[in-house]
Formats: sequence, structure tokens, C-alpha cells
Amino acid sequence: MHDSKLEGKAAIITGAGRGIGRSIAHALARKGVRVALAARSADELETVREEIETAGGKATCFPTDTGNEQEAVALVRKTVERFGRLDVLVNNAGMGVFGPLVETSTDQWDEVMRVNARGPFILCREAIPHLRKQTRSYIVNISSVVGVKGYENQSAYAASKHALMGMTKALAREVRDLGIRVHAICPGGVDTRLATSARPDLDTSVLMQPDEIADAVLFLVTREGNAVVDEIHLHRESSTPWA
Repeated sequence: MHDSKLEGKAAIITGAGRGIGRSIAHALARKGVRVALAARSADELETVREEIETAGGKATCFPTDTGNEQEAVALVRKTVERFGRLDVLVNNAGMGVFGPLVETSTDQWDEVMRVNARGPFILCREAIPHLRKQTRSYIVNISSVVGVKGYENQSAYAASKHALMGMTKALAREVRDLGIRVHAICPGGVDTRLATSARPDLDTSVLMQPDEIADAVLFLVTREGNAVVDEIHLHRESSTPWA
């Protein structure tokens, strides 16, 4: 069902080919948002586009390596050319490097920082001139519990998500007077390929589902009052509360 608060708006969702990004794209499209789907896999994006349009939504695919500056800049430009505006940027694309720090190569460190921190930085920078044209617009950065905590064998991944959180906090102050709200969502274990690659022993039946993260995004981008939620922390029911 379309939502009058979102009908006709335009959004970029990175990492939209599967998992959390796919669920966010579907959730926004169901509310009437025109969605630009970005990821490195063109085939996965095309599948999501077909799903959305079959359900009556509007979507377009822009295969993009968001850590590549030229491609990230082009993603924002093409989205605005396609839809005439930009209201929501969801930085969801991410990757993980898992293992002891002493076994992590410099190339692995650089790659996880390139995707998880450099990509969102470039996209935010390029999107803000367009987002500020709207009365209210949103940047939602999908971080992680490791953006606020540290776990063994996740040093590179944790560093990249801490970097994303630091940027999010500073940027929120920079653009608040422009009508842009900047949020972070920090999920714990979600049933995605990334989670199972980090912990192959995880019982996926107790993990959060990508749709639950998408619900949090919808909550943030439909808020219009004076109350602002800076960040949302989500953990699976089987995890210890407030740990």
C-alpha cells in the first residue's frame, strides 16, 4: 500500500541485490518510492527490479561498485537524471573480512574500508546537493553492532563500521539545518550471506530477518515530527539485552 508521505519520492539503495538491501528496496517501493538499485551484481539487481515491478512498484538498476569514485558519482547523477530528484540515500552495501588481525593482509584491510567506509562517504558527498533541495530528506547508514563494539577475528570489519559511525555522527550535525536527517541502524545477527560467512556455526533460525531491518528504515524515513532518532540498535531475541 502506498504511503502519502513517500509517494513519488526517489531513493538510492546500495547492496540492493540481496539480503537487507533487497528487503529495503521492496519495502520502499511498496510505499510508492521510486528506487534506484545499486550493487556489483547486475543479474541480482535485475531480479529485484523484476520483483518490484511485478508487484506494481518502480525501480531501475545501476550496477555499481560503490567504493569506486567514478561509479559512485555516476550512480547519484544517473538516479537524479532518471527520477528528477533524490529524497533518500540508504548506504547498505558492505563486505566483511574475518580472521585474526595478524592474518589480515593490507589488501584485505584496504578493501573492506573501501567498500564499507569510502563508498558511503562518496555517496553522501554527492547526494547532499540533491537531498537538500527537498523539504525533508534522509540518509540511512546501515552499520552493525560491530560499529559500536569489538569482537575477536573482526578487526578490519569493526574498524570499517566504526569509521562509518564516526562519519554518520559528524555528518548529522553538518546537514541538520539543510533539512537532511542522518541515521544509523546497527543490527546484530541478520540472516544474510555476510553473517554466515563470519560465523558458519550460527543457528540461522534465531537470526533477525532482512525484512525487520527494512521495517526500521521505513520507521525512520516516515518520521516528520520534532523527535529525531539518531541510531537504532537491533539484536536477535536470543541475544542478551543491553549487552
